[in-house]
Amino acid sequence: MSTKRINNIKKNILKVSYSAKDGHVASSFSIIDILFILYDQVMNLTLDNLNNEDRDFMVLSKGHASLAHASILEEKGFITNKQLMSFCSHNSILGGHLSSKKVPGVEASTGSLGHGISISIGIALASKIKRLSNRVFVIVGDGEINEGTFWESMLLGAQHNLNNLYCIIDFNRSNDRAIKLDPLEDKLKAFGWDVLVINGHSHDEIYDSLNYQSSGKPIAIIA
Repeated sequence: MSTKRINNIKKNILKVSYSAKDGHVASSFSIIDILFILYDQVMNLTLDNLNNEDRDFMVLSKGHASLAHASILEEKGFITNKQLMSFCSHNSILGGHLSSKKVPGVEASTGSLGHGISISIGIALASKIKRLSNRVFVIVGDGEINEGTFWESMLLGAQHNLNNLYCIIDFNRSNDRAIKLDPLEDKLKAFGWDVLVINGHSHDEIYDSLNYQSSGKPIAIIA
């Protein structure tokens, strides 16, 4: 059943991209399984509880993969199919990077790479201070790990013991053309994070990693 639904989501991504003559298809396909499991099986996040501060949060730091996010939001009823098909058209709520002021379910207007993790740190820390039991998920691309703000945020997350924060790294190695990140797992552990390495297209591995319980460290998932 989930395979059929994901295939339909992928078809929508292709249809929308072809119609709009815009959008990053490869980047969207790279995270579609992660987004699907997050929204369908893991997060406490619905259209009805968007105003509740104790709900879960998801920040897409690699904002150029907006087609994947918009297609998942349509599948889960946050936006309509008509709105999805209007992607990047005049007067559409859906631009090439999704706006948190226009699109229900979008927590942050991202696109400037490296900042989604710092926004997520703030949300997770606020939730801790308020003694909420929710969780914060952020998806980053391997390319934006070159940004200094990423590593500064990783230090801050570990310092505050944000075990309610899950940083999912889309490690598709597109960044290898510039700077190789290996050994990434060792680097993240040295910064004080629990680190899991998974197949980013295996639904079982994705689900298990997103439900991993850390005793006191933030969780990094290399997918």
